[in-house]
Amino acid sequence: MIILGIETSCDETGVAICDNSKIISSYTKTQSIHTKFGGVVPEIASREHEKFLPEITDKVLKDSKLKYSDLEAIAVTSGPGLMGSLLSGISFAKGMSQGLGIPIIPINHLEAHLNSAFIEFEALDPPFINLLVSGGHTQLWLVKDLFEYTLLGETLDDACGEAFDKGAKTLGLNYPGGPEIEKLAKKGNKELIDFPRPIINDGTYNFSFSGLKTSLINCVNKNEYNLSDVAASYQEAIVDCLVGKLKNSMNDLNINTGIVCGGVAANQRLREKLNELDKTIIFPSLKYCTDNADMIAFLGEKKINNNSAKIGINFSAYSRGMVV
Repeated sequence: MIILGIETSCDETGVAICDNSKIISSYTKTQSIHTKFGGVVPEIASREHEKFLPEITDKVLKDSKLKYSDLEAIAVTSGPGLMGSLLSGISFAKGMSQGLGIPIIPINHLEAHLNSAFIEFEALDPPFINLLVSGGHTQLWLVKDLFEYTLLGETLDDACGEAFDKGAKTLGLNYPGGPEIEKLAKKGNKELIDFPRPIINDGTYNFSFSGLKTSLINCVNKNEYNLSDVAASYQEAIVDCLVGKLKNSMNDLNINTGIVCGGVAANQRLREKLNELDKTIIFPSLKYCTDNADMIAFLGEKKINNNSAKIGINFSAYSRGMVV
């Protein structure tokens, strides 16, 4: 089945085509306009999606040598995310669905991330634990089987990606903050400043980063350290929290395979520390870690093939939660 996937949950505009579990064409447009504002501006993001979607869809179809009439279904992100951004993608997808007379399937963005590893690792055998780390989410999921998930823990306040972004702003760096802090950290001493690792040993699989962020602000205000040392130590604290919770969950549940996805999965220090674990840690390609339409199209086809798709235009966007 040839399925078009559309992803517009935040500030990446993505379109992809999946056919028989293979991604045959895809393109993701990152909205660089937000850099000058130091973060995503929801209203601007919505307008950018509306501007980019038609041309990106045309490009993806052209690259795949397909026509609009070849499409058999559309899968679109319905949440969670920024409401305006989601509605831009949903409205575009519903219009195509009605115009072409083909079914439309709403897809949960988080569920798509949980299944993204299957795009490349077809033989991946559940159960495994998925560490989902991004600008909006920091969660640990037990993936028992196809469409069977249990949330083990999540952040009680800021997501780790948000901690990176806000930390970068405190250090006077550009947005997005994760790559900026990582770049600066390479010149610094990660062991110089003993930042806290909030609730790392509290016996749960939850995370907390707001206190760490406050510690960074206090440290910078004292002006005692080189900024590269501050960045390296701050990054190390975030990474230790992520690695510690994933390690604990895998040990407690006797599961030897972990998947790491979401934009923060690109962080090289996180990858280094996870690869030191006596476990099998799998990282999808970076293009599948960040927000992308490939995983939306892929999951849409899986849901249709397993008769679990909620087909029809009577759905709307939602900003939070796992609605599957």
